[in-house]
Amino acid sequence: MSLQNNKSVIVIGTGIAGIATAYYLAKNHGQTRITLVDRDQPMAFTSAQSGENYRNWWPHPTMVAFTDRSIDLMEEVARASGNRINMNRRGYALATREANIDPLIEQLHGGLGERASSLLRYHDTATAPGYAPFDKPDWEDVPDGVDIVTNQDLIRARFPSYDPEVRAVIHVRRGGDISGQQLGMYMLDYLKSVGARRVVGEVTSVEAGAGFRVGLSTRDGPQMLQSDQIVNAAGPFADKIAAMLGVELPVHNTFQQKIAFEDRKGAIPRALPFSIDLDGQQINWSDEERAMLLEYPEFAWLAQDMPGAIHCRPDGGDGGKWVKLGWAYNETPATATWEPQLDENFPDIVLRGASRLNPALKAYFGQLPRNMHHYGGWYTMTEENWPLIGRMGPEGAFMNCALSGFGTMAACAAGELCAATMVGADLPDYAAELSLSRYDDANLIAELQSANRGVL
Repeated sequence: MSLQNNKSVIVIGTGIAGIATAYYLAKNHGQTRITLVDRDQPMAFTSAQSGENYRNWWPHPTMVAFTDRSIDLMEEVARASGNRINMNRRGYALATREANIDPLIEQLHGGLGERASSLLRYHDTATAPGYAPFDKPDWEDVPDGVDIVTNQDLIRARFPSYDPEVRAVIHVRRGGDISGQQLGMYMLDYLKSVGARRVVGEVTSVEAGAGFRVGLSTRDGPQMLQSDQIVNAAGPFADKIAAMLGVELPVHNTFQQKIAFEDRKGAIPRALPFSIDLDGQQINWSDEERAMLLEYPEFAWLAQDMPGAIHCRPDGGDGGKWVKLGWAYNETPATATWEPQLDENFPDIVLRGASRLNPALKAYFGQLPRNMHHYGGWYTMTEENWPLIGRMGPEGAFMNCALSGFGTMAACAAGELCAATMVGADLPDYAAELSLSRYDDANLIAELQSANRGVL
């Protein structure tokens, strides 16, 4: 625990990043004079749209170390809470029909570094006793590392729902699902027990001087809060909060969508790992539908080549029936809004795209269940898709943001790092590279600009 005085802190944003920062400030450093500020209830905006997955696969060792630490911390919570967060470890299965997977192997070596030789396991025969099963949702005593499966008979045996043309599966074993909502609630329960408070209101101003003055618009009218330190954990509005202090953050927002529906036809096995089709594709339209799309410039792109990384996973545990599908193909930056920017065509688009890897999903073409849930959230990201955690402008101002698409899985390590930075505690080796100071390293930025960004 830190010996620093118990400074007053305002955390702007009660998504999982803000909550985790407050949690580790209190738990690790004894700082309990914390006020959490948001215009809505906790975990109700971007964090409510999370895919609720985690993995330690990244093409760079900095992000591998960062997410490995976050998984360590999530496992601590799972143990302490009796697995209230519903953690499982079925992994991430990255599927491809390409015969040459050398680029993927190179990325694995790049991320794992010297550990790759002991963590990569190759399976090229139909019988693979060294390929541990994943039929149970256990998260303890599960293999680490990566299983690289290149025998198609073995793929069909272990992944019977997959397209039979799949030629390789990269099965990242330190990955799976958690309940992000329960993780946030567990942390909030602790914060409440140590006296942290919440204020509901929209931030209208932030002024630095003798500490910080944060103006709010609340249901009861304008309100002014004061603190020694502030944390900008405002998700897609982090750039606006930073601008109030004269800081320009190198971030942008894109809106990504998902659907969830009840799999009444049993198209997706309940023990299926989080599955990602890495291959680009043309969506499975009929000839008539494709011709019609090509007639309209605003829809013609749907009849052309689409990127890979469409994903599918069972939702609701082994006894559940729901399935989640997502496809982060939107790369157009936009100004974040509080209202979701949903495309009414997305459910049909993602269903057809996902049916390429799991053909049984074709049974839902034109007949998705009426209780299908279509939702989406903002991905706030830097160009290199690394987070921004640490100091932000004036003395006493900090940030925990740009966790695009990996907020739930990275929140624990991000909160721990931000809290440690705030109190002047020892920092992990990856701290500088996840802060604004990385932009002073021209070689690192050049490397990241030419590398895979790890967007899944």
